[in-house]
Amino acid sequence: MARKVLVLGEVRDGSLRNVSFEAIGAAKLAAEGGEIVGVLVGEGVNALGAELIEYGADRVVTVEDEKLKQYTSDGFSQALLAVVESENPEGIFMGHTALGKDLAPRIASKLNSGLVSDVTSIEEAGGNLVFTRPIYSGKAFEKKIVTDGLVFATIRPNNIEPLAKDESRSGEVSSLTIEIKDLRAIIKDVVRKASEGVDLSEAKVIVAGGRGVKSEEGFEPLQELAKVLGGAVGASRGACDADYCDYSLQIGQTGKVVTPDLYIACGISGAIQHLAGMSNSKIIVAINKDPEANIFKVADYGIVGDLFEVVPMLTEEFKKLKVNA
Repeated sequence: MARKVLVLGEVRDGSLRNVSFEAIGAAKLAAEGGEIVGVLVGEGVNALGAELIEYGADRVVTVEDEKLKQYTSDGFSQALLAVVESENPEGIFMGHTALGKDLAPRIASKLNSGLVSDVTSIEEAGGNLVFTRPIYSGKAFEKKIVTDGLVFATIRPNNIEPLAKDESRSGEVSSLTIEIKDLRAIIKDVVRKASEGVDLSEAKVIVAGGRGVKSEEGFEPLQELAKVLGGAVGASRGACDADYCDYSLQIGQTGKVVTPDLYIACGISGAIQHLAGMSNSKIIVAINKDPEANIFKVADYGIVGDLFEVVPMLTEEFKKLKVNA
């Protein structure tokens, strides 16, 4: 059944996050030949509409207001609900990010709709769309089928491939004007304490450190390796608790959930809480002095050795590969 599907494009620091394009790819599967309508909410977002179209949206609707400069659930829900009322879609897709996890349940409640969250794959079976999502901290997966009503889902980053960018595509970018009112909270300024470089939640390569890095300086070899690989640096809860790094780098059940193409775990024992945040990575490489460390049970490749010897060796070898490439 052909469906009109809305896809919320998520903007950070004036640019679209990659999960926005992945959500379009997911929506394309769900639309089954129907129309994909991109939605942009914020201030000064109109110029980004063309990029959503290049990645597969048929047209884009923007809602701009100075009150939407920073995300608030009140403001963004008013804007998105206005677009839903105007477009009357059969589906809504967005990223399973901090924004999506806050906004999607609110919108679903207002629309009296179901919601399939944290989707990692979509397939068609027997005329129905089947959504796969992890449960029990990633130890199992369940399949959901939407049999009636709105198809509403949030997409886990780095799991569904975006469509190839096509700069020749064209489509209408229109604006919807609404009054944003009765905001219970207004964000005046945002002070971020986060690492520079690649966004951890969307990184294709992550080099993560645990208590085995021993100190804040112990992360320096990991940062160098991540830089060579074009990746991001992450950490276990233990490393964060020991003040080796900031909690913005934490990966695990109480931190970020990541699914990179390559995850290199350095000095991480493999506590179940940490595995919940990274065990679905496509390739896992573990470096640990303890051959009995739990991390080796989920690793595709294991290196038993001192990370302060192994990581610099890996860095030098990858540098040689880049030079000879």
